[in-house]
Amino acid sequence: MYKVSNLLKAGVHFGHAISKLNPKMKPYILRKNKGIHIIDLYKTIKKLCLSCNYLKKIATSGKVVLFVGTKRQAKNIIAYYAKKINMPYIKERWLGGLLTNFSTIQKSISKMKVIEKNKSLGLYNLISKKERLLISRVHSKLKKNLGTVSQLQVLPDCIIIVDINKEKPAVNEALKLGIPIVGIADTNSNPEKINFPIPGNDDNSKSINLILYYISNALERGRDLYLKNKKKYYAKS
Repeated sequence: MYKVSNLLKAGVHFGHAISKLNPKMKPYILRKNKGIHIIDLYKTIKKLCLSCNYLKKIATSGKVVLFVGTKRQAKNIIAYYAKKINMPYIKERWLGGLLTNFSTIQKSISKMKVIEKNKSLGLYNLISKKERLLISRVHSKLKKNLGTVSQLQVLPDCIIIVDINKEKPAVNEALKLGIPIVGIADTNSNPEKINFPIPGNDDNSKSINLILYYISNALERGRDLYLKNKKKYYAKS
């Protein structure tokens, strides 16, 4: 399933400049080439396999995974795969306290839903144009920041992160709460910080896309098994 040739074609093996190396990534580096580190793709495949097996397992249990990727190269890819398997995602900025202060975030989500409900009922036609404009601005800001996090009724069971360096606030909050992390770890990262590091290029859109393709497929297979088992259970009862 995981072919070295596909990873090579997507540029997964290209790390950062030698000067940016995090010593903790040395075990995953094959060699140096023209001032950059080359990642050992056989080790990438090994870690990718472990990560996908784990994700398939939790999806089979009906658990929720949160996708996080706010860098330019990742945000649209994150959104695409998260939507494909109906999982929440963050592609804009990480809201401080999203996990550690989840109850407060839920209040913001409730506020957004109330605005949407009142709008659909036509209640805002009864107020002034200025008041409608203010409410509209509040709603736009909430929607942009919260994205599909509004789907989260409870804390996620796992977080998938593109670029664990850039998304440090997300990593720190997940670690604090003991939420497992699957993340792409480039040569400037500390793979020991997360549960399931996948050594790979986190700056190239083709690399990010391929890794998330494998990840989303694993989640989709797990989710299909969950729905199948659920259907069997209700058929028997």
